[in-house]
Amino acid sequence: MTEKIRPFNLAVLVYMSQVGIVVFTLPRTLADYFGTNGWLFLIPCFLLVSFNIYLISCVYRLGKGRSVFDILEQSVPKLLLYPLYAALITVWMLFGCVIGKKYVLLFQMLAFPTTNPMVFKLMFDLLAFMLIIKGIYAISRAATMFFWITLWMYLLLLWVLPDFNWVRLTPFILQGGHDQIKGGLEVYGAFLGYEMSLLLFPYISKAKGSMAAIQAGNAYLSFSYINLGLISFGIFSQDQLKQLLYPLLDILAYIQFPFVERLENLLYGFFLFLVLITAVMYWWGALETARRILPRLKQQVLTFMLLGITYSISFIPKTIDEVNTWIGFLGNVTIGIAFGLPLLLITLLLIQKKGEKRDG
Repeated sequence: MTEKIRPFNLAVLVYMSQVGIVVFTLPRTLADYFGTNGWLFLIPCFLLVSFNIYLISCVYRLGKGRSVFDILEQSVPKLLLYPLYAALITVWMLFGCVIGKKYVLLFQMLAFPTTNPMVFKLMFDLLAFMLIIKGIYAISRAATMFFWITLWMYLLLLWVLPDFNWVRLTPFILQGGHDQIKGGLEVYGAFLGYEMSLLLFPYISKAKGSMAAIQAGNAYLSFSYINLGLISFGIFSQDQLKQLLYPLLDILAYIQFPFVERLENLLYGFFLFLVLITAVMYWWGALETARRILPRLKQQVLTFMLLGITYSISFIPKTIDEVNTWIGFLGNVTIGIAFGLPLLLITLLLIQKKGEKRDG
């Protein structure tokens, strides 16, 4: 019997694919672009992501659980799909790369300022390689294990509640912001990762709850983001949030124990599990797409090639600002893929159904 990803594990995998490096700067982004009570903007983002996931569920239902590649290749000659496949490989491969590079640069800055960050990036990529070659079921199990390892960290927000003040939220809503379209794309980028569920169709359980599990994973992430945003705006003023580079680290710095110094540095290490799964899922998506172009190449060899290319490319952006520029551009492209690919698949499936009725 072929192993399938169960709904709970699917929900966890979607959540772990979404949460990532953007969480460190999310409160500052909300305050900068949306002003007072900027955390409220997370609610329409949640609704828009839920709609996008609904489109993905339509693809699953209309395609009866078939692979998105099979759906595409049924209507379009495979040779004509190669440019699309190459574009998907490039975007997902690079997006996973820069997500990992940003985590590494922050880790190096906080804990090992004199160490070459590319040493840590190599270790990060080796961990990813060992996960990817084991396949999506091993990735799913690892994501579930990492989820339980990091779940307790949300309880740390309770530690700072005595410093929370409702007055800091002010009665004004979304005032004092700027470039809200640009900011909206940046905030929406914090939710990305759910679109990789498009590639999971052949691997998930046929149980009714599978598509609802994707929505549940996104709902849990949104609940976590809203809590973080609300607490951040209640602890810091809007102007303070604009000045803080990484508000989440400043919140963690509030937590002090007599036997541990700089606890935020220790806690930052736990975020490796979250960022690793996010990067791994994008690299796995690039691998699945690359196998349609090079089906005869062994999975381990193809994975090594892809990660070798991304590791080489990761030498190019050397500073966090450069990495942020890459993440911003690739995030916008990924948003386009997240909406465009399901719409394309739905269109092809409707055309295929009309053709079947005509032949029948």
